[in-house]
Amino acid sequence: MFTEKDIRQIEARGTELRQVEEQIEHFKKGFPWMKIVAPATPKRGIRVLTPAEAESAAAYYRQADIHGKCKFVPASGAASRMFKDMFSGLEKLEAGEDLPADAPGARFAARIKDFAFYTPDLFGEPQDTAAYRRDTLRKLLKEDGLDYGAKPKGVLKFHRYADEIRTSIAEHLVEAQDYMRNADGSCNLVVTISPEHRSLFEAAVVEVLPAYEARYGVHYDITFTYQDKATDTIAVDPENKPFRTAEGALLFRPAGHGALIYNLNQVESELVSIKNIDNVAHEKLLPATSLYKQVLMGEALRLRDQIFTYLRKLDEAPAEVLCDEIEAFLDTALCVRMPACQDPKVRVDRLRAKLNRPIRVCGMVRNEGEPGGGPYVIEGKDGCTSLQILESVQINKNDPEAMGAMSHATHFNPVDLVCILRDYKGGRFNLLAHVDPEAGFMSSKSYQGRELKALELPGLWNGAMSDWNTLFVEVPLETFNPVKVVLDLLRPAHQA
Repeated sequence: MFTEKDIRQIEARGTELRQVEEQIEHFKKGFPWMKIVAPATPKRGIRVLTPAEAESAAAYYRQADIHGKCKFVPASGAASRMFKDMFSGLEKLEAGEDLPADAPGARFAARIKDFAFYTPDLFGEPQDTAAYRRDTLRKLLKEDGLDYGAKPKGVLKFHRYADEIRTSIAEHLVEAQDYMRNADGSCNLVVTISPEHRSLFEAAVVEVLPAYEARYGVHYDITFTYQDKATDTIAVDPENKPFRTAEGALLFRPAGHGALIYNLNQVESELVSIKNIDNVAHEKLLPATSLYKQVLMGEALRLRDQIFTYLRKLDEAPAEVLCDEIEAFLDTALCVRMPACQDPKVRVDRLRAKLNRPIRVCGMVRNEGEPGGGPYVIEGKDGCTSLQILESVQINKNDPEAMGAMSHATHFNPVDLVCILRDYKGGRFNLLAHVDPEAGFMSSKSYQGRELKALELPGLWNGAMSDWNTLFVEVPLETFNPVKVVLDLLRPAHQA
């Protein structure tokens, strides 16, 4: 299947031939469907806190002993999908067509003054003409204008204030100092970016850093990290044979956000807060955002302390009554229901293995039509149940029970996570040992007009974290304000 030249290309990427062969087997065999027991709901699987309980959790975070904390911000890739409708509108306008008033491109041009990146010098006064719409979209997307169609979301101007305009990375800095500040006044961020965008991110940060450090009395420690090329996966043609470029080379593609588990595995901090680059709001919503981030971190630290207590007790005296208590805790708190076991030693070993894992607490928002993975209780290959986040592509549409569970789901995951990455003895977990390699998925793509099949690694908050202790906590919808398309910036959360 592979020539000597192919093998040299594979090895030059830092990938093993064995890995590529396994990827091709996945294309041929597909991935197994998840066995869904039930949707996670407030009845079982999602904690819904009272205001007093939320404040208690936030207070727990503020007084907890933490061995380092940081904010982890996935920010790789250009914002091309954010402007997909704008490119489509520009193509029509340049072909001599006009756009109907309700078309995204027309709505954008009509509301141009409401965007933070608007300047009179560049865009002028809005006019209800096809020529103005065409010129406005060109200035937004093309290199002789803002060139936003080729830039990453992190450096785009999102919000306007009386005395400044903030990019999304600037908003993350403002957020971080509010709820991730260390006792010494430092604030740590790890931002995953593409190598070709580094200079843009550095310029965006340098532009605001001195002012923010002076204004908020904080010192930022920002690390930019890249998605390793060795995590790219091979593409195949419709017959599951390696896809080759016109030059005969193998084609590799980024393997989705699941590859970021390698980046997260390099983080030294015990407590990590994860939030996507585009999920920021105008500072007027910071009080609610900050409170519920602290709530999630407090719940994670409470869970950590309870699990650590049980592990230490197991080390001291693994009595039957203790095992009963731990099993009840796992079932009630984490929806981990274990098969019966008659052998006391095996039972203790199984309980210790279930407890001594990385921890994640995921914010869950009531489902009101926004996109996002859903929370479910699933049964794993070992017969144990657990809480998992599944994307729709991981659910068998031909299984009535699975579709019934999907239809009764009440919440979705807005990628608002808090992670505990150290064990009860202070050591770092090897996160790669807790990935479910069978939880990836395939998608149809194209390359230079030719059809291909792409393989995505188990998603960062899906299969890459499937073997974690998981807790779902409801958070208010106002804490979830993603910018998936440029017109989302017209929503109240992004306007002054």
